[in-house]
Amino acid sequence: MKYLHTMVRVSDVDASLDFYCAKLGLEEVRRTESPQGRFTLIFLAAPGQPEAQIELTYNWDPEVYGEGRNFGHLAYEVDDIYAACERLMAAGVTINRPPRDGRMAFVRSPDNISIELLQVGPAKPPAEPWASMPNSGKW
Repeated sequence: MKYLHTMVRVSDVDASLDFYCAKLGLEEVRRTESPQGRFTLIFLAAPGQPEAQIELTYNWDPEVYGEGRNFGHLAYEVDDIYAACERLMAAGVTINRPPRDGRMAFVRSPDNISIELLQVGPAKPPAEPWASMPNSGKW
């Protein structure tokens, strides 16, 4: 058995690609348009890791999606948790669960999918402004 991908439904392709690619740093691997099925599939992966993909599914007919809390979350390892969170905040992303412990943070996509960011290796020493930053919203 081999892991292929995780699928999440998105309501706005441009906003989703801005979040996942421009802000989070994933790269588009491939895209499939299905006029007969009325959907678009966009596969993304972390740079240099095409074997671990997320599939963004955009259904052409409008549909309201819930927050997907029953889905859980996607998780990505980062080289520097503080730098990653700083970069995301500068890009307008809310840090829902700041990396107070130097190890873990959570943000949410435009469709409210929780994204966990984990520090590679041991946790970084606690540092401000993260150590005293409160949670914001759900994560």
